Amino acid sequence: MTAQFENSHPALWLDPKAAVGSTEREQLAAAGLQLLPVTTLDDLRQGLAKARLVVIRLMGDVGLLQEVKKLTQSFGHDVPVLCRVDQGELSLGVEAMRRGAYHVLPTNDWSVDSWREALALTPKRTEVTQRNPQTFVFVDPNSQHLLELARRVAQTEVSALVVGPTGAGKEVLARVLHDASPRRNGPFVALNCAALPEHLIEDLLFGHEKGAFTGALKEHRGLFEQAHGGTIFLDEIAEMPYHLQTKLLRVLQERKITRLGGHGSVDLDVRLVAATNKDLREAIANREFREDLYFRISAFKLTILPLRERPGDVLPLAMQFLEKFGPADRQVQLTATAIERLQHYSWPGNVRELQNVIQRALVLSNDDLITENELMFDEVEQRHVSQTLPTSTQSQLMQYGPREVSEAHQLNASALGDLSTAVKSSEYQVIMAAIQSTRNRNEAAKKLGISPRSLRYKMAQFRELGMTANAATNSMNSMIGMNGMHGMAAA
Repeated sequence: MTAQFENSHPALWLDPKAAVGSTEREQLAAAGLQLLPVTTLDDLRQGLAKARLVVIRLMGDVGLLQEVKKLTQSFGHDVPVLCRVDQGELSLGVEAMRRGAYHVLPTNDWSVDSWREALALTPKRTEVTQRNPQTFVFVDPNSQHLLELARRVAQTEVSALVVGPTGAGKEVLARVLHDASPRRNGPFVALNCAALPEHLIEDLLFGHEKGAFTGALKEHRGLFEQAHGGTIFLDEIAEMPYHLQTKLLRVLQERKITRLGGHGSVDLDVRLVAATNKDLREAIANREFREDLYFRISAFKLTILPLRERPGDVLPLAMQFLEKFGPADRQVQLTATAIERLQHYSWPGNVRELQNVIQRALVLSNDDLITENELMFDEVEQRHVSQTLPTSTQSQLMQYGPREVSEAHQLNASALGDLSTAVKSSEYQVIMAAIQSTRNRNEAAKKLGISPRSLRYKMAQFRELGMTANAATNSMNSMIGMNGMHGMAAA
């Protein structure tokens, strides 16, 4: 293998807003980036075999990052993802790091040095392994009743609507509907309707013919075609643009689909499962959702309760997450006090928050036991905000409620400086937590999913910025509270 090939970084580049200019392309090439532009998620999926990393632009939220991570994992390899965000989107950049991006750069940063630094940190893509991919938890009596009902619905061909709060496990229930149905051997295809720009959703769902628009160099089978013989799951369906609701209704009625730019129709054999965390009746009254589509998708409605209303699921879910995210060579257990804390927490973030709490605890734990000291809850973190703010600011916030305090804290975080500084601060906290919880730097690098060389490189950067490893000897709570970024590093 030549040195030139080793230094080459073939990168799939997805920017829903703008193409790369010739000047910027030259700068990226000088940094060692081999640009592979794509315009749709399907093109991205097909190009994963030859890519060393994926570069995407985020606008407004991390939905696109989550969809790309799902695609890379379904491909069988966790391909590193670098996110580009606008300079003013500080919180979005940090959230991207929490959600699995290995690095974040501002959209206006085309400097060769910045991109060389980012490429030097690119981790190797790793194979995705799933220990028990089809294990579902329905232990609480309320959950068992829901499971029995879902299994009965699964035996029919009716469309199902899953209703429940964010993070409660709506996609898990959709998978149960698929796995318990006669379609279990067919594909299960999922899409979060709130995660993508409008034009990408239409193309992703319905596909296009070659030449349908500029850049359509080949035909693309949409998700409905890909789900033929199986189940298509449309999450957050209330967020689907109104004009696409009309097209979706026609597809469901006729059981046929016409690709963008096409003239002939394609027969479909799919079962639809939709999900929402909103009141669709209210959305209909506000003319945000079609009433006829509502009746088409809700032949049977299944309601999944918040985690606080099914306490019997908390501990089994926690054990499942310990098995899924814990070390493969040993078993990590919870102490009695940790179990008590988990069972008495209100879980405003539902199952997703429980997963985050367990992942944080695994990072902070020094041995095979997780105590109550390693459990970091979001509500506790919000109370800790007041401890990280100046006394004068605390006194000013005494008159406001939790929401205003949170917003004021976000404003305080924006004073940290530019996006790169905030991201480095978040990285620093995660890395120091890993170092503290392992015996040596090699173990820390393995825990972080990066090479020892990348870890040494990052530590050298931190020293140059005035950050030292002495912080690892401080209280972990104090370290996580640093610069007001406490909750971001731990997730």
